[in-house]
Amino acid sequence: MQFSQQLIEWRRELHQYPELSLQEFETTRRIRQWLENAGLRLLPYDLPTGVVVEIGSGEKIIALRGDIDALPIDEASGVPFSSKNAGIMHACGHDVHTTVMLGAALLLKEHEHRLAG
Repeated sequence: MQFSQQLIEWRRELHQYPELSLQEFETTRRIRQWLENAGLRLLPYDLPTGVVVEIGSGEKIIALRGDIDALPIDEASGVPFSSKNAGIMHACGHDVHTTVMLGAALLLKEHEHRLAG
């Protein structure tokens, strides 16, 4: 599957199953699974929600962060991948934020051998 198509599929899946802040258990499970399947190294933090991944090695560090929580707003978009969780949607773009971070992680992993940090 093409990179862009994978990201579109992930975004739509995240959009269909939004979760409120500190309740993103299934979202976290999905993110962990996608990153692990892509061969990324998840750090062993005991987080109930959220994921930390390390790519590259060395002293220099750049941190990227994306929020994964949704807002309690009914969706009226009519798109085929509308929220299936009544009263919750990614109105402020959390599905996009998460997908952008997934894409960045995959691209960084692809160039990991060139990263000095």
